[in-house]
Amino acid sequence: MRIVRSAWRYAVTFLLVSPVALSAQQMLSASDTSQAPVEPKAPHSFDLGAIDKTVDPCVDFYQYACGNWRKDNPIPADQSRWGRFNELSERNRYLLYVDLKKAADAPKTPLQRKYGDFFAACMDTGLADKLGDKPVQPLLARIDAIKDKKDIAAVVAYLGSRTPTSIFFGFGVEQDQKDSTRQIEGIRQGGLTLPDRDYYLQDDPHMLAIRAKYHDYIAAVLKLTGESEDQAKADADHVLEIETALAKGATPRRDLRDPEQRYHIMTLAALDQLEPNFDWSAYLAGIDAPKVEDLNVGQPDFFKAENQALADQSLDALKAYLKFHTLNGVAPWLSQPFQDASFDFFQKTLQGQAEQTARWKRCTAVTDRALGEAVGQDWVKENFPSQAKQNMEQLVAALKTALGQDIQSLPWMSDDTKKQAEQKLADFRQKIGYPDKWRDYSKFEVTRTNFVEDLDHSAAFQFDYELNKVGKPVDEKEWGMTPPTVNAYYDPPMNDINFPAGILQPPFYDFSKDPAVNFGGIGVVIGHEMTHGFDDEGSKYDGQGNVKPWWTDTDRAAFQKRLDCEIDEYGSFQPVPGVHIDGKLTLGENTADNGGIRIAWQALLATLAQQGKSIDDKIDGYTEAQRYFIGFAQVWCENRTEQVSRVAAKTDPHSPGMFRANGTVRNFDEFGKAFGCHVGQPMMPENACRVW
Repeated sequence: MRIVRSAWRYAVTFLLVSPVALSAQQMLSASDTSQAPVEPKAPHSFDLGAIDKTVDPCVDFYQYACGNWRKDNPIPADQSRWGRFNELSERNRYLLYVDLKKAADAPKTPLQRKYGDFFAACMDTGLADKLGDKPVQPLLARIDAIKDKKDIAAVVAYLGSRTPTSIFFGFGVEQDQKDSTRQIEGIRQGGLTLPDRDYYLQDDPHMLAIRAKYHDYIAAVLKLTGESEDQAKADADHVLEIETALAKGATPRRDLRDPEQRYHIMTLAALDQLEPNFDWSAYLAGIDAPKVEDLNVGQPDFFKAENQALADQSLDALKAYLKFHTLNGVAPWLSQPFQDASFDFFQKTLQGQAEQTARWKRCTAVTDRALGEAVGQDWVKENFPSQAKQNMEQLVAALKTALGQDIQSLPWMSDDTKKQAEQKLADFRQKIGYPDKWRDYSKFEVTRTNFVEDLDHSAAFQFDYELNKVGKPVDEKEWGMTPPTVNAYYDPPMNDINFPAGILQPPFYDFSKDPAVNFGGIGVVIGHEMTHGFDDEGSKYDGQGNVKPWWTDTDRAAFQKRLDCEIDEYGSFQPVPGVHIDGKLTLGENTADNGGIRIAWQALLATLAQQGKSIDDKIDGYTEAQRYFIGFAQVWCENRTEQVSRVAAKTDPHSPGMFRANGTVRNFDEFGKAFGCHVGQPMMPENACRVW
């Protein structure tokens, strides 16, 4: 059980694919390869060398725009996916590492000492090997001491609120979707380790092989704590049985896009009746939760399944489940054998990563997650000039105007609904670069001598930070991402668009380039996030962040018809032969891509007109129209392992880069005009989809 704001809030919609299948700790599981940090080259926008001119852009525009880049940029051995986002993320991570190393060696402020010590503790692999599993032995002893099933809730409360352990379910603080000014407690389905419920329930050869290897991993980790071979295998059986039972009760990921599938307000008495085999009073007391009369039970059917699992499984089986999850949460940071076991399953088997990631990279990333607004204060001073923020504000204003014009032009939407849409757009808030007010980390304790203990402190600090929000006003200026993050997001309950400093750099944002390139990069990013306010999920929230009907029934039916077109279109795409994209799971991101490219185009035309330029003007042999689409597509240049493609097809609400590019331009007739395509070619189909 964990409380993590960005993971907890299903409604937050991101620009970039994120490995949602794996926990933060699992994604970083690898031992130190002693690779010396090398400063990566800064990415640049509009790469002429990336273009493969042997490909007809009207047949496969993605390969045309990215073909040479993909050939020249194979996946590094310590990665499972490599793209333009990764290029920028690696550079940002290196620049962040430089700050962390300086702070670890010679801190100049108390805040630098804190994040420097956290980073230094992470880098101390010698101490980790010396300690072995000692950092978690007190927790395992606490689990061993359980004498009755009724005592499980108190232990789950301690582990979930004071360690990086994910057990049974998720607990969080969220905005009430019927009253966004109210912050409430909520619980949701969880408790699984594999990427998705389908990994437990499907019996094709691939899934059966994954489950067998997962069983081996569970047993391997338990054996490292001293269990016999037979006991470890038996306990691995128990863990799989419990997680499979939870998976059967879990709502499919695609269905969670519907806010109604995430919202069921219940009194505590009703929760006790729903799941009588779990002592909710002991749990809530154990996490020091503020006393409330009700809370949101995200998926009631899941808690029914959890209740049955608690009844069906023996106490020893349940203790094995608790032990494994306690170990798995920190395995990447224990001694070498734990790290190797975690890497072999989560990175090598599930994602196809060939080699372990350098320790400095992993420690930089985990420090950013734990103390992001502490580290970010220094990072933005060095890497994000004030002029960049001002320019972004101008771009956002241009995109807002374009989206307003787009709403007005829709032939299928009535005037009544248009008025509501315009009001929601007017209510949009925006956050650019970094927070106006930095988070206070004074209560975050760091040892420098025991990194697993530091991780526990991080988990406790974050848990308490979130829990303290219950019953208090919503902080509209709070961020859900750290400043160096290469990503962006829209938050429906907040009705705001958010662009960290990390993404406001080439290849997305470079004002040495012509407007077409920037509008094709960061302009489409802005349009993408704005469109999320009007996709299948965001459109159910009003301008104040409440789930509330603001459409006429006729308009909603017309909207759904257009969404169905996208569901069918993207559902036909196959990232791996025989593996289809889930058109319903990816619907929001696909809609945002298709809307974003249209409104950024409109904003580009307006900007060029203001500058006395034409969309047909040429630079380096390409018109501004062509540069716009190439700049857009090159953001998505990437290579992936087959394993990552398979996991993403089950878990990722984003389509792969190939289809984010091709699937978008084929639905926009201005692309066909720019490249002289004719109707019937792959990039200019007869029946294109359009929502916004």
